Amino acid sequence: MKNLLTIDLEDWFHGIEIPRSSWCRFESRVEYSTQRVLDVLDEKKVKATFFVLGHVAETCPALVKRVSEAGHEIGTHGYEHRFVYRLSRSEFASDLVRSIGVLEDLTGIAVTGHRAPYFSINKSALWALDILAQHGIRYDSSIFPIRNYRYGMVNAPRHPHEIHTQHGVVLELPVSTVRQFGSNLSFAGGFYLRFFPYWLIRRAIKRVNNEGYPAIVYLHPWELDTEQPRLALPARIKLTHYHNLHSTESKLRALLDDFDFQPASTMLSPHLQ
Repeated sequence: MKNLLTIDLEDWFHGIEIPRSSWCRFESRVEYSTQRVLDVLDEKKVKATFFVLGHVAETCPALVKRVSEAGHEIGTHGYEHRFVYRLSRSEFASDLVRSIGVLEDLTGIAVTGHRAPYFSINKSALWALDILAQHGIRYDSSIFPIRNYRYGMVNAPRHPHEIHTQHGVVLELPVSTVRQFGSNLSFAGGFYLRFFPYWLIRRAIKRVNNEGYPAIVYLHPWELDTEQPRLALPARIKLTHYHNLHSTESKLRALLDDFDFQPASTMLSPHLQ
């Protein structure tokens, strides 16, 4: 079975809740870390979906063109990396349109996929799906069926499903989880991928596949960058951001050796006609 590999293309400081006004203070390492990901994918002959932050696309246009020209799919990760549930409808729409415009101008290819920063489409922000459909987004990967202090909808479906909105159908692609002790357990990306041993991750993917569904895995390029600056952060953010960074590349390589992956545009082509 073909699984889905997704990359949230952002710089190391975008996801640690630092105000945008302070971003200019920090060293950008997104070119270096993304190239490491591209090199691994090229070596393994795997194509992925890159959900690209609009701010990165504007500041590093050659990088985004390189990703696209290597045959990887480009989706949007929003523009400013803000929590969707903290935005108004008009703010979200403006952020989305700006990100889509930058990406389509760079690649010449329509953007049909979206992942919210922090997976921040939750029960209070389901209105965002209608705005996505209104602006040509055909699939989303933002609703995480777990409980987390930043995000999550524990009762959301665990597998790909259609959501009907006023402006059309959006195919939702939740990051993969497994049922354990009556709860959904995440294993398939980010901190969870770094935290759990690889044997458990491999077993969990096989469980998802045995249920008849593709596993949906994600990571960030900065998770392959062990030399990124270490900031004094709140304990919870520090743990999830820096823990076990040295394990990411080896786990990614093992995943690409043990399983077949493809981008969303290929896996979902019947739904996107």
